[in-house]
Amino acid sequence: MTKEHVQNNGPAGAIYGLGLIGAAIYYISTAVGFWAGVLGFLKSLVWPAFLVYELLKHLAA
Repeated sequence: MTKEHVQNNGPAGAIYGLGLIGAAIYYISTAVGFWAGVLGFLKSLVWPAFLVYELLKHLAA
Protein backbone atom coordinates (compact mmCIF):
# COMPACT_ATOMS: atom_id res chain seq x y z
CA MET A 1 0.00 0.00 0.00
CA THR A 2 1.39 3.37 -0.95
CA LYS A 3 1.47 6.50 1.13
CA GLU A 4 -1.35 8.11 -0.90
CA HIS A 5 -3.78 5.34 0.12
CA VAL A 6 -3.26 5.61 3.88
CA GLN A 7 -6.11 7.26 5.75
CA ASN A 8 -5.56 9.20 8.95
CA ASN A 9 -8.61 8.14 11.00
CA GLY A 10 -6.73 7.44 14.21
CA PRO A 11 -7.72 10.56 16.15
CA ALA A 12 -11.44 10.13 15.37
CA GLY A 13 -11.31 6.50 16.48
CA ALA A 14 -9.56 7.48 19.69
CA ILE A 15 -12.20 10.11 20.48
CA TYR A 16 -15.00 7.61 19.83
CA GLY A 17 -13.23 4.99 21.95
CA LEU A 18 -12.80 7.35 24.89
CA GLY A 19 -16.41 8.44 24.54
CA LEU A 20 -17.50 4.79 24.49
CA ILE A 21 -15.60 4.07 27.71
CA GLY A 22 -16.90 7.21 29.40
CA ALA A 23 -20.49 6.53 28.34
CA ALA A 24 -20.27 2.91 29.49
CA ILE A 25 -18.96 3.98 32.90
CA TYR A 26 -21.68 6.61 33.24
CA TYR A 27 -24.61 4.45 32.14
CA ILE A 28 -23.51 1.38 34.10
CA SER A 29 -22.78 3.38 37.26
CA THR A 30 -26.27 4.93 37.19
CA ALA A 31 -28.00 1.60 36.54
CA VAL A 32 -30.24 0.30 39.32
CA GLY A 33 -30.14 -3.35 38.27
CA PHE A 34 -28.43 -5.89 36.04
CA TRP A 35 -30.65 -5.39 32.99
CA ALA A 36 -30.44 -1.64 33.35
CA GLY A 37 -26.65 -2.06 33.25
CA VAL A 38 -26.91 -4.17 30.10
CA LEU A 39 -29.14 -1.52 28.53
CA GLY A 40 -26.63 1.13 29.64
CA PHE A 41 -23.82 -0.74 27.90
CA LEU A 42 -25.88 -0.94 24.71
CA LYS A 43 -26.60 2.79 24.96
CA SER A 44 -22.88 3.46 25.30
CA LEU A 45 -22.32 1.84 21.90
CA VAL A 46 -24.51 4.44 20.20
CA TRP A 47 -23.72 7.50 22.34
CA PRO A 48 -23.04 9.74 19.30
CA ALA A 49 -26.66 9.29 18.23
CA PHE A 50 -27.85 10.54 21.63
CA LEU A 51 -25.42 13.45 21.45
CA VAL A 52 -26.59 14.55 17.99
CA TYR A 53 -30.26 14.12 18.96
CA GLU A 54 -29.90 16.29 22.06
CA LEU A 55 -27.89 18.88 20.11
CA LEU A 56 -30.52 19.16 17.39
CA LYS A 57 -33.31 19.28 19.98
CA HIS A 58 -31.50 22.13 21.72
CA LEU A 59 -30.92 24.03 18.46
CA ALA A 60 -34.55 23.69 17.40
CA ALA A 61 -35.85 25.26 20.62
